[in-house]
Amino acid sequence: MCYSLSLQPSIDYRNRKTPKIHGDRAVLTSSLPTLRFPSLPERDRRKKLLLCSGGGVGSLKFDGNTPVELCGIIPRHRFRVSCSDARRTPAEVTAQPDFSEFITSERVKVVAMLALALALCNADRVVMSVAIVPLSLSRGWSKSFSGIVQSSFLWGYLISPIAGGTLVDRYGGKVVMAWGVALWSLATFLTPWAADTSLWALLAARAMVGVAEGVALPCMNNMVARWFPPTERSRAVGIAMAGFQLGNVVGLMLSPILMSQGGIYGPFVIFGLSGFLWLLVWLSATSSVPDRHPQITKSELEYIKQKQQTSTRVNKQYITGGIPPFGRLLSKMPTWAVIVANSMHSWGFFVILSWMPIYFNTVYHVNLKQAAWFSAVPWSMMAFTGYLAGFWSDLLIRRGTSITLTRKIMQSIGFIGPGIALIGLTTAKQPLVASAWLSLAVGLKSFSHLGFLINLQEIAPEYSGVLHGMCLTAGTLAAIVGTVGAGFFVELLGSFQGFILLTAILYLLSALFYNIYATGERVDFDTTAA
Repeated sequence: MCYSLSLQPSIDYRNRKTPKIHGDRAVLTSSLPTLRFPSLPERDRRKKLLLCSGGGVGSLKFDGNTPVELCGIIPRHRFRVSCSDARRTPAEVTAQPDFSEFITSERVKVVAMLALALALCNADRVVMSVAIVPLSLSRGWSKSFSGIVQSSFLWGYLISPIAGGTLVDRYGGKVVMAWGVALWSLATFLTPWAADTSLWALLAARAMVGVAEGVALPCMNNMVARWFPPTERSRAVGIAMAGFQLGNVVGLMLSPILMSQGGIYGPFVIFGLSGFLWLLVWLSATSSVPDRHPQITKSELEYIKQKQQTSTRVNKQYITGGIPPFGRLLSKMPTWAVIVANSMHSWGFFVILSWMPIYFNTVYHVNLKQAAWFSAVPWSMMAFTGYLAGFWSDLLIRRGTSITLTRKIMQSIGFIGPGIALIGLTTAKQPLVASAWLSLAVGLKSFSHLGFLINLQEIAPEYSGVLHGMCLTAGTLAAIVGTVGAGFFVELLGSFQGFILLTAILYLLSALFYNIYATGERVDFDTTAA
């Protein structure tokens, strides 16, 4: 563990006799001058130092050459010490928790519940991707009409993100997420009844699932911003989005099994009921902000408060019921960078999610169960790589890489990688090879979550909910065009390959746009100047 101690000519500590190293570890000194180096040049004072103890020796060594005697007992450990916390008081310097403390904290339990909610979100969404095959066969639907049925979810998803994001900013993530899960679980549970009633009832039920699920990601983004300090947010998003991708795996793998046991509508009933079980735990064990959590420890609450920056500020305009400043938000190019990135992300996500079972069934002539398994493997890869990407992203920031550069690195990997992999997919002759290319594409795609998705909290902390809603609305429009367009494209040209190549090119162009206009700094939305 790294501890920091200021070694500049003057140190601003409230108690000069007991300056504290990072983490409130007291180091007794006989007098303040023992920590001064008047004979050393400034560049040497700024170098890293080594605090060592053992064998009766207790001294602070400057690059191993200039010892400074310390009174008192120093723990028998070896710490690297830097001057990064110069002139900060002990209250301003808080220890970074180790992995065991992090993984057992209340904030990780909250993000785990968010991950489960997002897993249910995608499981309920992906069920239709599997069920559409027998439904189309039994009812004589063409591929283009099957695309329209699948897009009914997106028509509902188009409606709610902006309104949902505004509600999240005003009322907090706990309440809005609870309503969202309750509504989409009910709509999923009622889908069998709707399908047996009429086509319009089926389309309405799927649209209602989309309306309710439109609030899920803004809720996640809002709660991560409130519960996690900036140096942990990438990991938190990685955990939450891992659940999001595992929902695809669960939905694709379990749906054929549940359909074989309970008929075409079996998965809709099981996943719908699961949402209500999640809701009971969510309402009793979480809160929108750390201050209101009944079980959070004092030390964890203080750590979150001390590390939080402007990202947790609540916009007073929302509290008083004002309308979000859409014009000012849209006047800045960093806003368009995340909107374009989210649009491309949604295009690729929904095209792959909706059409890959049909793709494997049509191109490689595998049965429905095998097609679902081939389609599910890539989402498992995405869940795994998403957390690794989050850990790496946080590590880059802690080691001094700028937030802007970190986001652009993650976004580049998350878009350029899938673009190249999809080109490889078009050359695959065997389903296993195709699944490998698809796994690479989807796995690398997870890096973009640590680009544009977390970037929303950084450029507009007080508007992150409504901005996320705007991005989701634009992304949903792109997803509708991609999902419906894929069906018509295949009917007209008789091949999936051309549409996959188009998607690959769009990935590469979107990565270029993001790298030109994105920033990791807070954007001033009080003016409309570009």
